Amino acid sequence: MPVPGLDPVAAQRWLSRPRNQSPWLHEEVARRMGERLQWFRDPPASWLHWEPVLGGLQAHRSLVEHLPAARCHVAAHDMPLALAATRDPSRRSWNPLQWRRGQIAAGVDTPVAMLWANMVLHHVARPQPLLRQWHRQIQTDGFLMFSCLGPDSLRELRAVYARAGWPDPAHPFTDMHDWGDMLVHNGFAEPVMDMERISLSFSGAGPLLDELRSLGRNLNAGRFGALRGRAWRRSLERAIDQGLPRSEDGRLLLTFEVIYGHAFKATPRPRRSDSQSVSMDEMRAMLRDRRS
Repeated sequence: MPVPGLDPVAAQRWLSRPRNQSPWLHEEVARRMGERLQWFRDPPASWLHWEPVLGGLQAHRSLVEHLPAARCHVAAHDMPLALAATRDPSRRSWNPLQWRRGQIAAGVDTPVAMLWANMVLHHVARPQPLLRQWHRQIQTDGFLMFSCLGPDSLRELRAVYARAGWPDPAHPFTDMHDWGDMLVHNGFAEPVMDMERISLSFSGAGPLLDELRSLGRNLNAGRFGALRGRAWRRSLERAIDQGLPRSEDGRLLLTFEVIYGHAFKATPRPRRSDSQSVSMDEMRAMLRDRRS
């Protein structure tokens, strides 16, 4: 089932949109997510970057530097663009580690030790099939690292829209506890979920809307179904200027709730049959043990 309130056609159109730049917020979230790699004792020998341009090209280069011996794979809707954006043709070295560092594979033919997906899941209309796909692409004892927006994101802007009687500016974002449940339901083990709120400040409504446009689109299924005019844009900017809270120096404030998660692909357990056969001698032994 799709995420309630999220338009699946609009979501697919946004994820398929060609892009060659990564949003600043995504880069910052990726940097913070990268700090969590120190929690793992052994660095992954291979890893898959899911939608690297959307997730952060600076973060990609940082991960390549942090994991010099790891084989890197890329998966994206636009593979030629993603490969071109992540390839570094200027790298030349006689160091064998540098040779492997420069290899970027399209997709993945064998499971990887780590799958990295930064700021992708909240754009996906049907996340559970994607989680199952990720589970298949991670090797046993490997792990998933991801981040996405949580339900407190844009809460100030949602209030502005509500006061004006407009449909929400975005679809409802999924809670981190629901993400944890979905991870377990789709085969992952030991999910660890974390959350933080990041407050961004803007000099005015115009820069704020430009930043939001770089982060995504309004995927709310109940959004206004036609084009808006310049007059509405001016009324929107006035509503934002008047309705959003401000910092001490007068800048507009907007909250983003960021969810971080990681989970392992555990060793498969053998399936237990519905019935088990026990011999009479084994049953007598079990009864003797219980009496003693």
